[in-house]
Amino acid sequence: MKLQHKDLIDLLKKAYSGEKAAALAYSGHAASLKDQTEKAKIKQIEIDEWNHRHEIFQIMEKYEIEASKYYEFRSYIIGQIICLSCYFIGRFMPFYFAGKLESQNVGEYLKMKEYFNQLDIQEHNNLLLNLSQKEKDHENYLLERIKNHKFLPIFEKIFNWGSISAVSEL
Repeated sequence: MKLQHKDLIDLLKKAYSGEKAAALAYSGHAASLKDQTEKAKIKQIEIDEWNHRHEIFQIMEKYEIEASKYYEFRSYIIGQIICLSCYFIGRFMPFYFAGKLESQNVGEYLKMKEYFNQLDIQEHNNLLLNLSQKEKDHENYLLERIKNHKFLPIFEKIFNWGSISAVSEL
């Protein structure tokens, strides 16, 4: 069955490739950390991102949607740049920007669910809600790690993410 929803198809392709960028970035983030508990948690988030990518791929396969070569290439480059930069930019920024991206992912999965429901397709609702909740859990964890950092108020104002009140249950 082919989907007749351009925005949904594009969002699926972006999410699929975006999970690749995130997983690659988290591999560098985890490797750059000294604290073994944080390292293990970030490594688990990386695994979650690879799993999310697989789950999105299964949806794409069902609807005969091919991955975008452009998005895949772009995500690989972005993921590798972030992966490497984690060794040089300190501890705060990888946590901050990963949290901001996780926040955006929450909305993407909810938007996907909305688009599917517009097509009267509900079979993916639970999966998309679970993916969204997992991204929210990641977001909450990442913010928790930096909630008392001296740069957080500055980054909140510039990048519009990070206040404890903005991060809540899904």
